[in-house]
Amino acid sequence: MGFCPSPHCNSTRPLAEGPAVPPQSSGNSRRSAWLAPSATEPLSLADVSADSQPRIALSSAEINRVLGGGIVPGSVSLLTGEPGVGKSTLLLQLAHSLAASASSSRTASVAGPVMYVTGEESPVQVKLRADRMGVNGQGILLLAETDVDSILERLEETQPGLVIVDSIQTLQCEDEASGPGSVGQVRESALRLLRWAKSTGKPVFISGHMTKDGSLAGPRVLEHMVDAVLHLESQDSGGFRVLRAAKNRFGSTDEVGVFLMTERGLDDVSDPSRAMLSQRSGPQLGAIATPALEGSRALLLEVQALTNFSQLPAPRRVSNGVDHNRLLMLTAVASRRAGLELGGQDVIVSVAGGFRATEPAADLAITLAIASCYRNAPLPPAAAFGEVGLSAELRAVPHAQRRVNEAARLGLTRCILPQASLRDVEAPPGLQLIPAETVGHAIRAALSASHDELDLALAGDIRQ
Repeated sequence: MGFCPSPHCNSTRPLAEGPAVPPQSSGNSRRSAWLAPSATEPLSLADVSADSQPRIALSSAEINRVLGGGIVPGSVSLLTGEPGVGKSTLLLQLAHSLAASASSSRTASVAGPVMYVTGEESPVQVKLRADRMGVNGQGILLLAETDVDSILERLEETQPGLVIVDSIQTLQCEDEASGPGSVGQVRESALRLLRWAKSTGKPVFISGHMTKDGSLAGPRVLEHMVDAVLHLESQDSGGFRVLRAAKNRFGSTDEVGVFLMTERGLDDVSDPSRAMLSQRSGPQLGAIATPALEGSRALLLEVQALTNFSQLPAPRRVSNGVDHNRLLMLTAVASRRAGLELGGQDVIVSVAGGFRATEPAADLAITLAIASCYRNAPLPPAAAFGEVGLSAELRAVPHAQRRVNEAARLGLTRCILPQASLRDVEAPPGLQLIPAETVGHAIRAALSASHDELDLALAGDIRQ
């Protein structure tokens, strides 16, 4: 028979000869050490203590922020990202950080070397990357292997303090007849690594591939099995990288880490707002800053806009770092409610540095940047935030105080915000709050403040 004879099997795939599955009953099976269920008794939740396994802090403050304070012993984390974004670079830096701390500390939480399992690159390729990054490799063991059983045997022998697998799509199990990267292989390989990590209390980091539509390659159950799913994203331009947590059983998923790709790897960007606004000076034409929230931190992004008479029957709307449908709505509101004749104008909006301003709090800054360029009136060094409604009203946004404090910390002297947010905000020293109820009020307030500042600059007498 070429197909399954069972009347309950509706598969149309022909029968294929597969490898014989070895019996599981033999006590000397090499898989029994990590496949056999542990005979444990039920425990009272009140008696379980989490203090015996403190987090392992890394030298990178940005990674610690995303993980919730460090690596949890026995956890399994999955790192994904587009090809060339820097996943292997970040994992090698993580291995170097833990290996360096293990050599200088005698605590049990960092005891043991770091095992770097490479299934895609040869040890020579990993060494070349390490030399470029300035990593000496002390305390890091390289294992070029793709068989999961052989990998687990080496882990039992060496008992490393951290295991890095690059990548999960290259591993294979003898029990599975499918090839590496298939659904069955990825699921079974991750399950065995998960059982080993939980039984030994050793953390494991796994690198995963992305599909062409931006999703994680492999079965969806892979994301359910692991403890944390981290996404390393590349901005549209520039060398910034953003690390986000899509899932984290030991911390918040709202935190982000910002890095700068250099010749020696990924460097922490402790103050992204100052790095992105370092080229601003004085009044700007068609540009204004907006404080965007990324987890517990506020990032001051610079929104730029350009308008020009269109030579086409249908004017273009180009967005870079801004949602295109949001831009269409804001241009319609500005034309209909704020008196900006944008029907014959091409409108181009971009966020400097390659970042994305996705939350509605950036609506007011986008509208002010468009109005500044359309009326050829520079905007003062100010920040603006607020959601714009279809009736041109300005709506309050959450965490207004945190946004205002970030603008004051960067040395800005004015902040335009919705009138509804004024009652929840206390003005920091040196920052003038300019409330507005509608988009038209905000445009007039921003442009009049710009004219006042220019007049003072011409008079040579600028005071706080």
